[in-house]
Amino acid sequence: MTLRPILIHPDPRLKKRADPVSEITKDLRAAADDMLQTMYDAPGIGLAGPQIGLMSRIIVMDCVKDKDAPPRPMVLLNPEVTWTSEAMNTYEEGCLSIPDQYAEVTRPAEVKVRWMDLDGKTQEEQFAGLWATCVQHEIDHLNGRLFIDYLTALKRQLITRKMEKLKRERARL
Repeated sequence: MTLRPILIHPDPRLKKRADPVSEITKDLRAAADDMLQTMYDAPGIGLAGPQIGLMSRIIVMDCVKDKDAPPRPMVLLNPEVTWTSEAMNTYEEGCLSIPDQYAEVTRPAEVKVRWMDLDGKTQEEQFAGLWATCVQHEIDHLNGRLFIDYLTALKRQLITRKMEKLKRERARL
């Protein structure tokens, strides 16, 4: 397994729609393992293909926060939301591609998602709470949308300027 560099906003790849996964290859399986390792190392609870420059509809997530509970790493290929609750939930979101920036985003409190697993089987699950927020956030990445796109233009510009500065500082190292 390899830790992959995470793209930092602004990067044009983060604003592009990812391509559907048409076949499960050895490389895709390796990328899924790398993505999980990268996500845990960051540390984060979700990561989408475009965040590591992989323009495929793949996300990984694990929202288990309890230290005593076993981890639940998930790999979702071509995930799609098939149902959303009318009830909404506001959660302070962050993003590995927008480090150290957080903002409240309101999304459906529960969603049903269908995806293909690494065995090529169709899966479906209803997510609530943090899991629902995370899966929607990661699917947004596959569609070229970031959590800051839910904010006012002013807040978005402020965060974007901070990220540009961070990228310049990192480039000097």
